[in-house]
Amino acid sequence: MAEAKSATECAATETAAADPETADETVTFTLAGVREGFVTGLPVAVGVAGYGVVFGVIADQAGLSVAEAALMSATVLAGAAQLIGVELWADSVPAATVVATVGIVNLRYLLMGAALRPWFRQLSPRAAYGSVFFTADENWALTIGELRSGSRRGAFLLGSGLVLWLLWVVSTVLGVTAGGFLGAPEQYGLDFVLTALFLTLAVGLWEGRESIRPWLAAAGVALVINHVLPGEWYVIVGALAGAGVEMVSHE
Repeated sequence: MAEAKSATECAATETAAADPETADETVTFTLAGVREGFVTGLPVAVGVAGYGVVFGVIADQAGLSVAEAALMSATVLAGAAQLIGVELWADSVPAATVVATVGIVNLRYLLMGAALRPWFRQLSPRAAYGSVFFTADENWALTIGELRSGSRRGAFLLGSGLVLWLLWVVSTVLGVTAGGFLGAPEQYGLDFVLTALFLTLAVGLWEGRESIRPWLAAAGVALVINHVLPGEWYVIVGALAGAGVEMVSHE
C-alpha cells in the first residue's frame, strides 16, 4: 500500500501529462501574495502620490469638492484619464465627449489585461476581476516583472494595487485641500513625477535588444499619431503598434 498513489497524486500526474508547460506554474492567491505586493508597491505608490497631489490641485481649480475628487480617484484610479476628464469638464465640454475621451485613453487596459491572462486564467473570477479593479500602469508593470521572474503569487497585483489606491486617494485629498497654498505644481517639479516614475519602471521591463523594436515602434507611431489625430488616440495606437511588432517578431 505504501507504493500506491493517492487519488490526488494520480490527478496531478494526469494534469502534468496533459499540459507539461503549466504543470509547475500553478498561480496562487494568498494573503502572503497580497502582503508582498503591498510592500513592494509602497515606494512606487509614494511616487505616484506626488502626481496625485497634482491631480488634486487641478481638480480644486476645476471646481471639484474634496468629496468629488476623492470619489473620482477611488473609482477611476487612472491619473492621465482623470486629469484629462477634469480639464475637459472645466472647459464645459459635453459629458459624452468627456466620457469618450477618457475611454480612449483607458483602452490600453485591454492590452494590459490580456498580458496578464496567461497567469490570471488560473485564478477564480472573483480573485482575478477583484484584482484587476485595482490595476494601474505602475502596479501592472511591477506585477508583470514579478510573474516573469518566476513568481506565482497572483495576489501580488491586488496588494500592489491596494497601496497604490490608498495613497492615490489620500494624495488627491491633500492636493484639493492644500491646492490654494501650493500654487502651480510645476514650481516643485511635481508635473515631472509621473514621467520619471514610468522611466524607472521601464528599466525593470527591459529585456535586452529584443525590447528595442516594439518600444521604438510604439514611440514612433505615438509621436506621428499625436500630430495627425486630435485627442489621445496616440496612446492606444502606439500601444497597438508596439504589440503588433512584438507579435510578428516573437519567436
